[in-house]
Amino acid sequence: MTLSRRAALAGVAAVTAVAAAGAVFASPAAASIYRELDIFTRVLADIENNYVEPVDERALVYGAIRGMLATLDPHSLFMDPKQYAQMKADTTGEFGGLGLEVTMRDGALVVVSPIDDTPAARAGIEPGDAILAIDGTPTRDLTLTQAIDRMQGAPGTKVKLLLMRKGFAQPREIPIVREHIHVNPVEGRLVENNLGYVRIRSFQDRTDVFLRDALGKLHAQAGGPLGGLVLDLRNNPGGLLDQAVRVADRFLESGVIVTTEGRNKTHVETEMAHPRGTEPEYPMIVLVNGGSASASEIVAGALQDHGRAVIMGTQTFGKGSVQTVIELPDGSGLKLTVAKYYTPKHRSIQESGITPDVVVHEMAASGSEESAVPREKDLPHHFPHEGPLPDASNTSQVVVSPATGEVRTDFQLRTALDYLKTWKIFRAEAARGKGT
Repeated sequence: MTLSRRAALAGVAAVTAVAAAGAVFASPAAASIYRELDIFTRVLADIENNYVEPVDERALVYGAIRGMLATLDPHSLFMDPKQYAQMKADTTGEFGGLGLEVTMRDGALVVVSPIDDTPAARAGIEPGDAILAIDGTPTRDLTLTQAIDRMQGAPGTKVKLLLMRKGFAQPREIPIVREHIHVNPVEGRLVENNLGYVRIRSFQDRTDVFLRDALGKLHAQAGGPLGGLVLDLRNNPGGLLDQAVRVADRFLESGVIVTTEGRNKTHVETEMAHPRGTEPEYPMIVLVNGGSASASEIVAGALQDHGRAVIMGTQTFGKGSVQTVIELPDGSGLKLTVAKYYTPKHRSIQESGITPDVVVHEMAASGSEESAVPREKDLPHHFPHEGPLPDASNTSQVVVSPATGEVRTDFQLRTALDYLKTWKIFRAEAARGKGT
């Protein structure tokens, strides 16, 4: 997801203004809506008065709101107070649970990615796994938020997941003990020939600060300028818009990073890069795959459009929309899609995703193709791409596939490092040529 903090206040103001206008100057359309609300009130009263069992009025209203949001795009949703509190905790990188990124695909709960060094990762859960049941409750009977709510909980408690995977003869039940998950969103290390590797797992609070610190350590370890950098955004589901902008700004000295546009191209906002704090102009490769979504795609698209980095891997998820979170008076929350975003060259990646400059295929450890991981285009009610979908076959691409026996190694990362080393060799040869 991509969450816009600044849009939240504007969203609350807009809702308040519309409500006030409707109450005083009701248009024909507004009058029609109020008639529909009369029907809702009538149904609610009939249920309260005539249903065979006592009912929870709040549960009825929450259910109606969830049904209303279900008619919109797959990223707009309603959160009850407990779910909203959990969402706020998630953006800080701390929560109690299993360490899983999941999504719904054709009514099935599917794993996008397990987070490293969490109970889910240690249990062997893999991208593309279908979670059929949680503690015996079929996930087809649950919404995405309900499923996440059931998997999260107090550290030390146990949850049982019924998993199905390509290659399994039948579903397997896996017990996992919840832990207090504290996710450092940035991991960095220096590899051979002063090449740096940085992985960003998600765009949460202070991701840009963690990135700055990681890069500072790499420069110190290298004892000078880096020879190149691999920025790994694979299986990064996104997060906060402002953090994506700051991460991209770290590598860009000037120019547009991203443009967001609301309904009918209104409320257009453009985020720009600034020279202060920009990294040196070393060679750079960004790794992406089908699990790279939203804020990850903003960063990859900005660096690609400016020619700052080579994008390598496979087609990204394809989520080109921005959500704002509105806190409601009873402590519940509304996550609502309020804008679409565009790369510096005003490309919409909605449904299509970012096409890598160098396509490097990878196989999961189980031997399943990465194409099994769901993407935006697979989600019900997703926004269609604006105009015809881009034809990747018409772009200048290098396609690299792993050889037999490469399944259990990180072939994509090794390929990226090989490209950086070759880059250094050619640059050194060019410098020698100029000196002769």
